Amino acid sequence: MLFLNPQKYEQTFPDEKSQEIMLKTIDFFEKKGLRSIKEDDQACKWYDDFLEFIKREQIFATLLTPAGYGAPDARFDLSRVCEFTEITAFYSLAYQYCYQVSILGLGPIWMGDNEKVKHLTGRLLQEGGIFAFGMSEKAHGADLYSNEMKLFPQPDGTYLASGDKYYIGNANEAALVSVFAKYADSGDFVFFVVDPKHEKYELVKKIYTSGVRPAYVGEFKLHDYPISQEQILSSGTLAWDSSLSTINIGKFQLGFASVGICEHAFYEALNHAADRILYGKPVTAFSHIKKLFTEAYARIVAMKLFALRAVDYFRSSSEQDRRYLLFNPIQKMKVTTQGMKVIDMLLDAIAAKGFEQDTYFELAIRDIGMIPRLEGTTHVNMALVIKFMGNYFFNNVDYPEIPVRRDAQDDANLFRQTTGKLAQIKFPDYRRAYKGVDLPNVQKFYELVELFRQLLATAPPTEEQRRDVDYMLHLGELFTMIVYAQLVLENAKLYHVQDDLLNQIFSFLISDYAQYALAHLANFVNTPAQEELLYKMLQKPVLDPVQRDRLWQEQVYPLKGQYVMG
Repeated sequence: MLFLNPQKYEQTFPDEKSQEIMLKTIDFFEKKGLRSIKEDDQACKWYDDFLEFIKREQIFATLLTPAGYGAPDARFDLSRVCEFTEITAFYSLAYQYCYQVSILGLGPIWMGDNEKVKHLTGRLLQEGGIFAFGMSEKAHGADLYSNEMKLFPQPDGTYLASGDKYYIGNANEAALVSVFAKYADSGDFVFFVVDPKHEKYELVKKIYTSGVRPAYVGEFKLHDYPISQEQILSSGTLAWDSSLSTINIGKFQLGFASVGICEHAFYEALNHAADRILYGKPVTAFSHIKKLFTEAYARIVAMKLFALRAVDYFRSSSEQDRRYLLFNPIQKMKVTTQGMKVIDMLLDAIAAKGFEQDTYFELAIRDIGMIPRLEGTTHVNMALVIKFMGNYFFNNVDYPEIPVRRDAQDDANLFRQTTGKLAQIKFPDYRRAYKGVDLPNVQKFYELVELFRQLLATAPPTEEQRRDVDYMLHLGELFTMIVYAQLVLENAKLYHVQDDLLNQIFSFLISDYAQYALAHLANFVNTPAQEELLYKMLQKPVLDPVQRDRLWQEQVYPLKGQYVMG
């Protein structure tokens, strides 16, 4: 369950329809084959066959329609939504991108108060429609406050929309595009929908990118596009909340996309290295190659553990429990950048082979680095993460334990998120995750956590340091590692991860933490008290070569030959 093999798919769902969707999707890609996927990629060919499959099997309609707006088995169930993300990215990020952009385009619709558009959207999904999210602009990117798309009021109570949107996925074939703009007279925010087939909608161009080549990333302009109240989704505070909450759901998918890419690349890299003879023996016989694969495997499992646990918190969220607002940006930032590290490690193991055009790995190299950048920028997420440091460590409250959330529930709560009031979000004592775990590297990492807590309590950032954005963002890297480790550890218990693997996961977490601590010492002016504590954080993991070799022999190397795409 923690390492996807589509040809031996083991995930089970509480309903037959969900299982059927995943198996049929796997069958579609396995029959299409790697050669065809790569040919489409190199030709930048739009994926009509995939969209026809989605329509025929009612996949987007089933997965992305909240209860009450589609077929009886339709629901917006984040657990299966994320599972589909991982599977599609396993084959190519381009397919996942079409899906993710549709989630983004649908967000403002489901969060708005326009029931007529909601029911229309349910029908369009059943007709095989995909959707687009008209948010970013060429000059402003993710700066929503500087949005220049405008709705100009007309004497009859309608509006004319004018402006340009840039880097918009599915801009060519979307059934509807949700557009973020401002009222020209009041400056209030507004979301409305447009039809790309309308004569006042100009598809300016496709923006060619190094990755996701079959996808369509485009620029469009609206030229006095007529908008009535029937096309307005939300205004004012609701529109603003919808923009951020939509991103919370849609960009959350990128963590699972990174996991899927890394899993496929891992199989291909291991198969190649094990079959290649160098100096009279397989490449996998060399100790440094074993270490690379073993650590890459441990990092992928940790990514998956965090991502799945973040789903549990997101699905269980309410106005009283908004802890997901800490875990969500770490999902978008940390899981995705871990994916980049994994691909680099695997590339070191297989070298030139990874760049060959007929490999999946060549796709992975191009796509994995796009993922954190497609999300926006890591520092935007980090700026959000550091807001929670005080409450995480010092203002704990009790919450009921969150179970594994694989149940068949419509997650309507995701469409009722609110923004702001971050200072009111509290956390239970993080130490609970470490109770009952007697592994040397877990215990050593816990010591690092306590050192960081001591730093905040006895040598917190000075006023000058707090004004230094770079200083605070980098301090956030250490905090991020702590939260990442907590959710990994929580889920390791729930999924009964073996001690050998868990201890090796915390081995690399300690090494990464030490690197961040050293960088903080080397790049910033710290007070003497801060320096003393940072030096204490320069720890190395408890090395256990026997354990690492056992993990290689029992869990990593046995994956050789377990998955080969036709």
